[in-house]
Amino acid sequence: MAFDAPTDHSLSRRAMKAELLDAETELRLAYAWRDQRDEAALHRLITAYMRLAISMASKFRRYGAPMNDLIQEASLGLMKAADKFDPDRGVRFSTYAVWWIKASIQDYVMRNWSMVRTGSTSSQKSLFFNMRRVQARIEREAMARGETLDPHTIREMVSTEVGVPLADVEMMEGRLSGSDFSLNATQSSDEDGREWIDALEDQSAQAADLVAAHRDADTLRHWLASALNALNERERFIVRERKLREEPRTLESLGQELRLSKERVRQLEAAAFSKMRKSLEAQSREVHNFFA
Repeated sequence: MAFDAPTDHSLSRRAMKAELLDAETELRLAYAWRDQRDEAALHRLITAYMRLAISMASKFRRYGAPMNDLIQEASLGLMKAADKFDPDRGVRFSTYAVWWIKASIQDYVMRNWSMVRTGSTSSQKSLFFNMRRVQARIEREAMARGETLDPHTIREMVSTEVGVPLADVEMMEGRLSGSDFSLNATQSSDEDGREWIDALEDQSAQAADLVAAHRDADTLRHWLASALNALNERERFIVRERKLREEPRTLESLGQELRLSKERVRQLEAAAFSKMRKSLEAQSREVHNFFA
């Protein structure tokens, strides 16, 4: 589900007009997607909760990211939630989706906060989104008591409250208070001084790596071709139409063409994938035994 740049307001208006699902309808749609891969049910479920995704995205605007990008990430989190949701657990989908939406937005904000990454561990995420707020509250409470806390004491208190090592607090504080510098700046005041970018290691693939990558790709193509040839004609047709087309066909459209039920097409697809997996594993074992 993608959104064009200038349409965030119209998207918000459409989301606010979407239906509100009761618990029974929500559960039925979740089962239809999980058990039957009913794309219409998935679309209806996601559309109904886009207002939740947009609402959560708006709370992260203070980090300077474009609202359209935040909505994109929120929608990705919503789709991940729909794909992983288990209706048998007895939890409302909205409750489950909140975690995925928030995690997706937070990952995006942290990736784009600075040219230098701020980190992606759980403790670093917690610090990034809570450190300034906790610091400000600690300072306010100290002022109300008539106390003046030194920076080290504040960092220790933040470390205890957020539940992360003091070293992480010190590192994050340095990263957030610093600024990005141009790699084209010279390393010295001399006019002919070397630029910082000249000191960076070349991360591009080396010739040997490229040759190995091409060889591996050729080998994989050969294995896949052999695995496909092991299928019967109908199975090959289903795999091609479902996985090798730029726009994969639905189980329903294939069922209509083959005069089979959608469930029967799904079973044939699963059987074909199982055969291909066994073929690929057998070829992999042959290579392993050859070099063993």
